[in-house]
Amino acid sequence: MKLKLLILMVFFSTMALAQEKEGNMGSVTGTVTTADGNSGQGVDVKIKELNITTTAGADGNYELKNLPPGKYTIMIAKGKSDGYSQEIEITPENEHILLNIQLDYSSQKLEEVIVSSGGNRFAKKESDDVSKMPLKNMENPQVYSIVSKELMKEQNITDYNSAFKNIPGAGIAEVRNQGRTTNMSRGFPTPQLVRNGVGSFTYNTIDPANLERIEVIKGPSATLFGSTISSFGGLFNRVTKKPFDTFKGEISYSAGSWDLNRFTADINTPLNPEKTMLLRFNTAFHSENSFQDAGFNRSFLLAPSFSYAVNERLTFLLDVEFGIMKGTSPTRLAPYISKDPTKPALATSIEDMNIPYTRSFANNTVNYNGQQYNIFAQMKYKISDTWNSQTIVSRTRSSSEGYVVSLSALSDTTLRQSVTKQDYPYYGTDIQQNFIGDFKIGEHRNRVVAGLDFYSLKAYRNDATVNMPAIDYRNPGAAYNNFTISKIEPLFNNVTFNNFTSNNEQTYSAYVSDVFNVTDKFIAMAGVRLDRYFNKGSYYPEKDLTVGDYNQTAFSPRFGLLYQLIEKKLSLFTNYMNGFNNVGGSDFNGNPFKPSQANQWEGGVKLDLNKFSATVSYYNISVTNMTRPDLDHTEGSFLIQDGTQLSKGFEAELIANPVPGLNIVAGFSYNDSKYTKASADVDGLRPSTASSPTMANVWASYRFINGPLSGLGVGIGGIYGSKYYQTNTHTFTFSIPEYTVLDASVFYDRPKFRIGVKVDNLTNEKYWSYRLAAQNPTRVTGSFTFKF
Repeated sequence: MKLKLLILMVFFSTMALAQEKEGNMGSVTGTVTTADGNSGQGVDVKIKELNITTTAGADGNYELKNLPPGKYTIMIAKGKSDGYSQEIEITPENEHILLNIQLDYSSQKLEEVIVSSGGNRFAKKESDDVSKMPLKNMENPQVYSIVSKELMKEQNITDYNSAFKNIPGAGIAEVRNQGRTTNMSRGFPTPQLVRNGVGSFTYNTIDPANLERIEVIKGPSATLFGSTISSFGGLFNRVTKKPFDTFKGEISYSAGSWDLNRFTADINTPLNPEKTMLLRFNTAFHSENSFQDAGFNRSFLLAPSFSYAVNERLTFLLDVEFGIMKGTSPTRLAPYISKDPTKPALATSIEDMNIPYTRSFANNTVNYNGQQYNIFAQMKYKISDTWNSQTIVSRTRSSSEGYVVSLSALSDTTLRQSVTKQDYPYYGTDIQQNFIGDFKIGEHRNRVVAGLDFYSLKAYRNDATVNMPAIDYRNPGAAYNNFTISKIEPLFNNVTFNNFTSNNEQTYSAYVSDVFNVTDKFIAMAGVRLDRYFNKGSYYPEKDLTVGDYNQTAFSPRFGLLYQLIEKKLSLFTNYMNGFNNVGGSDFNGNPFKPSQANQWEGGVKLDLNKFSATVSYYNISVTNMTRPDLDHTEGSFLIQDGTQLSKGFEAELIANPVPGLNIVAGFSYNDSKYTKASADVDGLRPSTASSPTMANVWASYRFINGPLSGLGVGIGGIYGSKYYQTNTHTFTFSIPEYTVLDASVFYDRPKFRIGVKVDNLTNEKYWSYRLAAQNPTRVTGSFTFKF
């Protein structure tokens, strides 16, 4: 008994001593920021005397725990910080120390620090555009993905569409005439209409040379961005490169398969000793042929940006892109659908058609010219410590002039080439005023954005189309060579051109959104938008006739809840988001149609453990007020507005740095989309525009951090998409097969230069886009970059 009592006394004494010792332990916490105010993500913070190191997370926060009493030196362990260090002392009266660290270099320089330390290079999630206010990813109950310029460099990306291989559920880009592209988001086609958070109606090829990152905001986002520039599945925001306060530059040359020649330059410099006037200049020249027998693209981009800090309160930014291009139109093929039910089409997939993969059915003399400019002007003014004003003016113009081609299968063995001669200019204007506040009501923090938005789009069309004789697409013979501009141009002498105003739209909007901290860990978000939409219709001057003019008003709310189970590390979230599309026309009784509405409910988990960042979510999007044929009044082709569509699914994204030098980006998406009340021929079926139900992407790279091989790296990855449909009705389906495309790269990255080689489509997979355009076979690209 005495022995047991002695053991218990020793045990409890030991526990008490341990608790006393633990109670005397100290900690140091804080936030690392760069000189330009951005997050210091990836920076290693070290206690020199104890050789203990931690890494700042995506929001720049760090924590050093269980430190015994004593005097210590806090320092940046890796990267150049000009000798940053600070002495601290941990005592019983000073156990928990708050130490915020501001680096003396910009976020541009920070990337070199992260590379040298082997940190999580691709986990940069922080953005002021996603919520139109500074809001950390772990505080945001909305899902979004980021493709950074660092990831695009590592993958040796020379065309904009390839960047979307890194986005869960984006699929194969649908390239339309003029080179404009559409990708998928949650089962809905989503065009490229947003630049720096506002409307930028770019209808031409986008060059990636001026991109800082691509932000993919998931789900209906009309509350903050409006319906004109967002789809029911989300939106894609192109964030351009901005000036910073040090002299730096890169000049790069790339060459590769199919006569690729590409030159880019990125030069940044302060313009005065005070570094209040900054200039950055990007340019690109791109020339590339098609892997098919005909097809080419030549483009030139100039993109200067200038910022001026008048004083500590007032800052101006002017960001301009000007581009010209010449090329052949992308492939657009319509499959053969028999109109005789007794003689159905034999080909029910693109594989069944057996079209020669390398045959274009085009000619390089049949081409068009494109031109675009994007002007972004911004004024920021600090009204007070809690309120800021942001004024933005965005102007865009896109045009194409020349000849574009479309292909139509007329039978199981023949197709017809159609040529449109066109002159299409588009003009867009977006003027936006935002007031952004960060203040407390009692003990509760509020982050508010309130704004006014004016958006205008105007477009003109002058075009005519001619049809060529049908040819046997498997064995065309000499007829294949008759498709030249010299033989096509005379056909337009006998056709009537359409010359009219095709678009004339204006939207006046007001919105407000509040992110409210119920507690430090529990956050509620609420917002609403009012849109007043005016569509002045299409105007035909020869008849002095306007068709399709109408006005509509729409409300778009959103709500969200987020709880941080582990502060800044693990968050649970749910949201309700709304989007809408304006619908013109009226039903049989003359009642005007209402905007169609998309309502999303979503829930999920966000994780940020420095080395691992992940988002997992489930969403349910219900679309109402869709129009469908009125079966009770078929004599006049009337429509009724009671159609519905459902799109639900699961998405997961992982960005990991399990060991220094190894970086992984991976994603998975499953989308179940179907019409739930629609025309009889498609009711209950998956929309053909919804792309693959199941998609996956991965990219893994390893870079040597230390030793003689420092800077040498390899990468491998790929994308997968399940079978999907170009046509999907109860009477006929035309499918596109599943695909698995693998890519690999080798690179050598040093402070003064970079050499890279990329092989796309290692296995020479044959795969097609929704428009039945054959995608690139194996392609090799090499690049050399000089840094200064």
